[in-house]
Formats: sequence, structure tokens, C-alpha cells
Amino acid sequence: MCSLIANFLINLRIFVKVHLIKRQSIEAYAKRQNAENSFNEWLCKLKEADWNKPMDMKKTFNSVDFLGKGCDRVVFDIGGNNHRLICKYYFGKKQIHLYVCWLGTHPEYDKLNARKEQYTVTLNVRKH
Repeated sequence: MCSLIANFLINLRIFVKVHLIKRQSIEAYAKRQNAENSFNEWLCKLKEADWNKPMDMKKTFNSVDFLGKGCDRVVFDIGGNNHRLICKYYFGKKQIHLYVCWLGTHPEYDKLNARKEQYTVTLNVRKH
């Protein structure tokens, strides 16, 4: 009996939910860009995410890029790499917080990246 309980406790995983901050900005952008299907697919995957550490994001989104330089930011490729989403992340004890810092098209991201602003940019959704 003790070994069954011990095995159960060893295999027990705590499912930590992702708290997406600024979801409405994503939805508004997706609508303007006529990319609702791509962003809805991303949001559905995010809802099912089971992450315990930053590298676990790769299990859900294999194309996610970590920006590094101690900034705790990631870049998601969305819609066949047509759109980019920069988020700052924080792994809390009960929740993972993803804060939308920036979203735009891939060419807009390339310009942002060339200016080295991907590390510090804050939400500025372009209106098209």
C-alpha cells in the first residue's frame, strides 16, 4: 500500500495554468489582420499548455524563441510565421503569467529586431 501511494506521489504532476495578460489586444489585432483562425489556434494550444519551466514552452510551441539577455521574453511565430508575438513570462507557484509586450507582422518584427527593441518594447498594436 505504501509503495502505491509513493508511486502516485512521484507521478503526480501539478498542472499550472497560463494567465494571459492583454488577450483582448491579441483578439483585436487578429480581427484587424483577418488572422482570427491562426490566433485562435494559438490560444487553444495555450489553454492546454502544461509548463513547469520556460523550456516547456517548446513542447507546446516548437518554434518559440527565447530572447535571452535576462529579459524573460519569448517570441511566438503565429499563422505560418506571418505574425510575431513577444511576451514577457513569469513562472509563479500557482500560475504562469504571459504578458503581451508586442505583436505585429513578421516584417514589422524584423524592423523591431534590427533596432534591438525586442528586449524592451511594450505593447503597441499597429492599427491597419
